[in-house]
Amino acid sequence: MAERDTSRDIDQAASEWTARLDRGPLSPDQATAHKTWLESDPRAKGALLRARALAMMSESAQALGDDFDPATFAEPRRPRVSRRQALAWTGAAAAAASLGALGVTSAAAGTVISTDRGEIRLAPLKDGSTVLLNTDTRIRVRYDKDQRVVTLLKGEAYFSVARDETRPFVVEVNGRRLRTTQAGFRVRKLDEAPVDVLVNLGQVEVSAAPLIGSAKIIAVSSNTRLSLSDPAHISAERPLAIPPQIVTRELAWREGKLAFEGQTLGEAAAEFARYSDTHIQIRDAELAREPVTGLFAANDPVGFSRAIARVFDARLEQGSDTVVLTRANAAQTAAQ
Repeated sequence: MAERDTSRDIDQAASEWTARLDRGPLSPDQATAHKTWLESDPRAKGALLRARALAMMSESAQALGDDFDPATFAEPRRPRVSRRQALAWTGAAAAAASLGALGVTSAAAGTVISTDRGEIRLAPLKDGSTVLLNTDTRIRVRYDKDQRVVTLLKGEAYFSVARDETRPFVVEVNGRRLRTTQAGFRVRKLDEAPVDVLVNLGQVEVSAAPLIGSAKIIAVSSNTRLSLSDPAHISAERPLAIPPQIVTRELAWREGKLAFEGQTLGEAAAEFARYSDTHIQIRDAELAREPVTGLFAANDPVGFSRAIARVFDARLEQGSDTVVLTRANAAQTAAQ
């Protein structure tokens, strides 16, 4: 019986096919060999998609800074956002020394900072903390002598909290209160989905807001996530420990990337829609259920779709604000 290829063998073959595909169209014999290889092992499509994703993002990775290495994407590392990484997305915004340079607005209830669709913004706070706002996000900042308060109005934000034992840092969201003195954590509030809290450094205490009497407090520690329900059902909530590599994947957006590992193509298309006015439409139910693996530039749905079309033998049609994917054989059948 033939010996099964190792994962390293599959990845090496994927890299070779990626290089060959980038040189131009395949000959009929090469196209047949390529299709045979893709069908020879269930790992092949994912490996080729990863290889093409890394090839497509090489230039943007250079712009993100010398410390960004997509080859080590799955390895746990201490998250950070360098000045060069922030500049790649927001120009002079990350280098600003005050919130005024970020184009924020002020109100009696606090300072409001927001991002548009496809924009990521690093906001330095006056205590030395920072907030990294993902696409289409809005927060309100209110500091006083007793506490540092940020309200997440919508979207997704990563908080890097500077230590201050005398003045806690509090994030308010959907009637909940997230409190810490020093931590690194992500809070996501999207449409009707439950608020999601992911802590990768330190510890965050979650309670109802305002905290009354002996109300329950949930401690969420490093490499742990918590899905928030209605404040009245806080007693049923349980933190979930997650592997460091999944934490890294969940936070890939901080470097302008979307990371997928087994999500369906339909789910990936919905995620890209958060970052761009160019939407991916999948007009084939079977294709929409195909699993996707790879690391992609969040603001490049067209490049992602081209990789998908190549790997899954799909047809791509690009309009002014849409990219349509269909199975190549399905499109041919419809034309007959």
